[in-house]
Amino acid sequence: MSGFGGFLVRRAVGALITLFAISLIVYVVFYVTPGNVAQITCGPRCSPEQVHQVAQQLRLDEPLYVRYEHFLQGLLVGQDYSTGTSVEHCTAPCLGLSYQSDQQVTGLILAKLPVSLSLVLGAMVLWLLLGVGTGMLSAWRRGRPTERVLTGITLVGTATPVFVIGLVLMIVVCGELRLLPFPQYVAFTDDPEQWAWNLLLPWLSLALVEAATFARLTRASMLETLAEDHIRTFRAYGVGERSVIGRHALRGALAPVIALNANNFGSAVGGAVLTETLFGLPGIGQELVQAVKVVDLPVVVGMVLVIGFFVVVANAVADVLYAVADRRVVLV
Repeated sequence: MSGFGGFLVRRAVGALITLFAISLIVYVVFYVTPGNVAQITCGPRCSPEQVHQVAQQLRLDEPLYVRYEHFLQGLLVGQDYSTGTSVEHCTAPCLGLSYQSDQQVTGLILAKLPVSLSLVLGAMVLWLLLGVGTGMLSAWRRGRPTERVLTGITLVGTATPVFVIGLVLMIVVCGELRLLPFPQYVAFTDDPEQWAWNLLLPWLSLALVEAATFARLTRASMLETLAEDHIRTFRAYGVGERSVIGRHALRGALAPVIALNANNFGSAVGGAVLTETLFGLPGIGQELVQAVKVVDLPVVVGMVLVIGFFVVVANAVADVLYAVADRRVVLV
């Protein structure tokens, strides 16, 4: 198979191999470690009988490859960890049972995931609009006062932590000016307008930090592209500057922006802990912190696998967008 279809197949196979490698590494790190894995998994409050039951569920008395196969089966087809057999109520993938809260990890993550996705997707739209737009304008106005002002703003944005920006916005916008309510997460299915209204401040807090990075990257890529021969040729033929910037230079400068956005989106799903904590959003980042505090191993493992999944998928999508923007990528 050749052409764009072959490219998609190669990227899909590569993503699957990467996901398999992540599952293997996660299993080795968390379940093939010195010490009593069953005790760590069950938690400090478990009795010796419960620890013994967990050891049987994890099949710690069997060879390593059998234990990993059992773990992988739970991820792919769903498995009840109390009996070791497939069940209907455990949605595939089945990430195990939290012995701290006595809940299925899959259901726990699915309940928290919409909050994190709502935060990251909305912020991503804002950081792309603000970052790419600011970077284009800065490159276009190179050497002028506009560029110096925008460069200073992006440097400040890059150096300012997200919780500082969020706290200042909350004090000024919600407290002093009272333009927005203090954020309280409302599900999109319950009230789309209130969902967006309550997430606007968290979106801005996360987006302003990320937009500064995108602005600097877009500016550098634009300046590099504007120095290439084909851009000088367009200008020599009398193509307008706006057309040169918007249609030709921007397209050539988008490759690193696409790559950075893919990495940022995947990591932000689990990495927006500060934003979720500051605004009281019950997302998976906040849940991961709580799970680490109480050493809830099944939840930690499930969260790490989900975050890894989003990182891999986001980078696979970035590869496809690369190919759409530049067909030469298909030949690689």
